[in-house]
This record gives sequence, structure tokens and C-alpha cells, in this order.
Amino acid sequence: MRIKLLTLFVLILFGSQASAQTVELLRQAGTTKEYPGAGYIVVYDSTSVNVQETGLSYYSNSRLFKALTLSGAKELAVIKFDYDPLTAFIRIEKVRIIRSNGGVEVIANDKVYDYPAPAHSIYWGARQKMIAIGRLEPGDGVEVRFFKKGFAYALLAQQELSDEYYIPPMRGHFYDIVEFFASFPIKEKVYNLIIAKEKKLQYKFYNGKVDEKVSEKNGKICYTFSVKNIMPIKQEPKMVALSDVAPKLLISTSPDWETKSKWFCGVNEDYGSFKSIPEIDKKVKEILKGAKNEMDSISKLNHWVADEIRYSGLTMGKGEGFTLHKGEMDFNDRCGVCKDKAGMLITMLRSAGFVSYPAMTMAGSRIDRIPADQFNHSVTIVKLRSGEYKLLDPTWVPFTREEWSSREQQQNYLMGLPEGADLKETPISSPENHYFRINGTSQLANDGTLTGEFILVAEGQSDANVRSLFTRSYKADWQSNFEKELMKISPRIEIIEMSYTDPYAYLLQPVQIKVKYRIPNYAIATKNEIIFTPVLASNLFGSRHSHIAFDPSIENRNYPFVDACSKLIELNEVITLPTNMTIKFKPETIQSKGSGVDFESTYTLDENMLKFSQKVVLKKRIYQPEDWRSFRDAVKYQNEFANTPVVLKF
Repeated sequence: MRIKLLTLFVLILFGSQASAQTVELLRQAGTTKEYPGAGYIVVYDSTSVNVQETGLSYYSNSRLFKALTLSGAKELAVIKFDYDPLTAFIRIEKVRIIRSNGGVEVIANDKVYDYPAPAHSIYWGARQKMIAIGRLEPGDGVEVRFFKKGFAYALLAQQELSDEYYIPPMRGHFYDIVEFFASFPIKEKVYNLIIAKEKKLQYKFYNGKVDEKVSEKNGKICYTFSVKNIMPIKQEPKMVALSDVAPKLLISTSPDWETKSKWFCGVNEDYGSFKSIPEIDKKVKEILKGAKNEMDSISKLNHWVADEIRYSGLTMGKGEGFTLHKGEMDFNDRCGVCKDKAGMLITMLRSAGFVSYPAMTMAGSRIDRIPADQFNHSVTIVKLRSGEYKLLDPTWVPFTREEWSSREQQQNYLMGLPEGADLKETPISSPENHYFRINGTSQLANDGTLTGEFILVAEGQSDANVRSLFTRSYKADWQSNFEKELMKISPRIEIIEMSYTDPYAYLLQPVQIKVKYRIPNYAIATKNEIIFTPVLASNLFGSRHSHIAFDPSIENRNYPFVDACSKLIELNEVITLPTNMTIKFKPETIQSKGSGVDFESTYTLDENMLKFSQKVVLKKRIYQPEDWRSFRDAVKYQNEFANTPVVLKF
């Protein structure tokens, strides 16, 4: 009895000391004076990971939040954790509110909720745990401790299953991606990893400095990484992903990307992911009827999968996410996510006699050299007769005249080959592959009425952007969608005649749109002058050009930035003017060349014919800070030509 009382006394004493220490940590953590603009801070975020022989990992995390303002207190009133029950188990072990006056309130288990996470297009059973903290005041703290076992996966009432269920797919191996950045200040973040000495660990800390300690005990190595005073990165509009530029730690026991490549290939071959069935073989023969050559055959299969397999993930299949569903299932369901579309295409290509394998990529951010699983997207590769492997992406090319979306240029990928492959990067797509051209003629009357016509043609991603005016809306809205684009030039515009190629027959030819129009009182006309801006100079279809949305007032950039795709824009218009008119004012001719964008635009007068021309060459998708000057200038010049009228005089 005495021993039990003594034990209870020690536990109470330890708990009170821990609470006292926590209260003191909160008091010394800082206020809005030290952290202006922050609603709350994390006083500490400590993670300890114990890796088992199988690669299964046990995570224990403890973190302490402090509310600095009323808005920050409101944000902390609910704390959520996302998790995937197919790959990880999570248990909230302790939640306490530490009031600014030292009072401690323990959050009961019935205030921790577990429910299906909101989902769109991918319905794989992801879940959330939500802790109802309740009302907080500035100065209050929240301490949360949780336990997790399993492994990380790019897609982020549960029953705890046996450890065997959560062993990572690449059995015996471990990897982790640890972000040392956040949208709020962190006083200190610590990541502690315990792993067997026999497991050859490689790691690298990117984009910053870290305090690192390594020790050995009982045949295991303990790695400790810590960073203090982590402040939110000041983000720039349209910059690359934060993970590309912010501090992060990558850890992996996989020796290299070649090993991962072989494993990825093998796990799908062993599962039989790409085994065909008679129904698939029959459909392949039907699709390939009339195919002209090797690339035509590949294209027909690629775009059948792109258009006929709807993007909707109903089941994940094997929980690790790397094993692609079998072709039979994808064919029967006629739906799936990227890995299902990629797997369906591989199955069909093999049925047609092609050599084809899966590949993985990371849409939206960089993949670094440490072979941690930095993937969120599955694609297809096919071997051509030349021996070259060609990338195909049926997920990203519906209604797009490409086999691999150029919106994925300058993007890392890993092919799953029997012989293995190293990490690669997709090349820059030439701007000429994505031309956007408008040629027009118009006649300006003395009263300011403008009558004219133009022909728009586009290719590649420019084609997809223009075509989306039709394909991304109901057919009943096509006319109004187009009218809305033209009414941005003038609400008085009258469409006399309009014709366009079939939006759905996108593989037959590039999109082409012909328009005849009339705009009463378009120009400001007086007895002595006429003031107007040619239609093609006015950023016609500007909504189809993502670069125009960039803010050219930003002087300099610290980080790389991203546009949609490389592009070539060519605009030419000839305006017939009233007789005996001369130019009183026009924007000056501009020719600008740079590492990011080339721009040139000019007006010339030949008798009563005013000629406008403009050419913009956007050279890539991902730009470096030094490219910003030429990119910014091009946006600025293009907008200046659109907003600066020509003044004519009699």
C-alpha cells in the first residue's frame, strides 16, 4: 500500500512539475511584440520515430501551441489531423489546455472525433481526427500528443490493426519527408530517428541549416535534427511549391532511384496489373482500326483512355498506393484516378504489341536526389521502335492535342523498368508547339463604328485553353461563353457571323474560330480626331493567357516562379482608316529579349492602312528569379499596348 501511495505521489509530483515547466515555456515563448502578424505560434514540435526491421515505423509526437491573438485563439479552437487508414494508424494520446494563469484542463476522449475527410474525385476513405479544444484566450496554450504507426503516402471510428498491416510496401525500407517550415512561427522543431545500424540510411537537409546529432546505442543509431526560430516564408505570387525552397529533411534507406525503379516495376508485374482479357483485346483492335503508323496507334490508345476512363477514384485497391489496379477492373469500371488511367493504357498498349511500363512523377513540385517517395502522380511510358521511351499521360490530355501534357514540362519522373532507371526530368517544350495566332482585318468609320473579322488558330496547350471555352461547359452555353470573351473588348459588340471547328474532334485539327463583328461607337470620334485601340491589341481572349495575370509591379523575386506552359503568341491586324487620316499618337515600337520572355509589338501606317503586330515568346514553364525582368516587362508591355489607344487626326 505504501509503495502504491509513493508511486502515486511521484506521478502527481512529476505531472505538476511538467505542468509548471509547460507554463513557464508558454510564458517565455513570446507575444505579438516578438511575432507581429502571427495569430499563434508553436512553442515546440517534437517527433520521435522508431523504425522496426520490417520498415514499420512508430511515431510519437508532442507539440505545444500558444495563442497570441483572438483570431489565433479561434484558429486553435479546433485542431485537425489528416490520415489514411489504409497506410497508417493514429491515436490522440493527450490533449491539455494550459491557461495563461497556470490552470490546466484535460480534454476528454469524447472531444476527439474521427470521421471521413471531405473528398472530391478521390473516394479512398481518407479520414480526419478533430479535437474540439473550445474557447481560448490570448496567452493560452494547447498541448497535443499523438501516436502513429505506418508509413507516409503522398495522398493525404478507426480500428487499430496488427503491425503487419502497416508495413511499408518496400518491405524493410524506411523513408520520410520532414518539413521544417509552416505558415506560423515555430520556436523549435525536433525530429529524432532511431534505426538499426544495418540499415544504410542516407539523408540530406535542403534549403537551410539544421543542428544534427548522431549517437549509437545497443546496435541502433539515433539521429536528431533540430531547428530553432522557424519563421513563415514570405511567399511570392505564383512561386514554385514551398517544398522546393523551404527547409526540409529527406531520409531514405533505399540506396538509389534505380532500386526504386526496379521495385516499382516488379510489384506491378507480380500483381498482374497489366494482364489483358479478351474484351480489352477486342476494344484495342477496334480503336486501332485505320491507324496509320506507330505514333498514330499510340495516340489513339492514349486518347481513348484519356477520354473514356472518367477521373473518379472509387477504391484505392492495395493500400500502399503503388500497385496499379488490374486492367480488367479499370476497363469494367470505366473510371479511376491517375494510376488507373495509366494502368489501363499500359494494358492496352501491351495488348497491341507495344512494350510499356508505369512511371511516377510529382506534379507541382521538385523531386530531389534522396530516394524518398516524392510522388503524387502516375503516368505511362511506351518503348518506340527506335528504342526511346516516350512519356504518355492519359490523365492530363483529355481534349488536348498532346500525348504528354506540356503543363508537366521541367518535371521530374521515375520510370518503372525491369533494368531500373534513374530520376529524369521532362524537357522544355518549344513555344512554337503551343502557338496562339489571330489574324484580323477591320474598317473604321468616321462615326467610330468598327467592322471587322478575325481568324484564331491555336495548337498544343494554347489549343486546349481556347477549346476549353467549349469542352468545359454545356453545349447550350458555348455561344454565351464566346460572347462574354468578346464583350470584354466592348459591351456594344455585335457578332454578325461565327464558326468554329468541332470542339470534340480535337485530334483532327487545331482549333480554329472565325468571327465577323460590328461595334457601333467603338472609337471616340470628333471632327478632328478619332481615338481607338485595335481589337487585337486589346488582349482579346486574354483569359486564355495565364501570364497576363502576373503582377508586373513586383520589382524583384527571390524564388523561382511558375506559369502554365511555354507559348508563342502572334497577333496581326490591318485596320482600314477613313481617308486623309494621319497618326497623332501611337504606342512606340518595343522590342525586348530576355532569358524568360521575348516581346515585340509595333504600329505602322501605310497610306490609310494601320497595321498592328505583336509577338510574345514565353520560353518555359518554370522560371528562375533572373528571368523575372524579361517576363515582367513582357506582361507590362502587353498590357500597355492594350490600354493605350491610337490617336488619329484628319
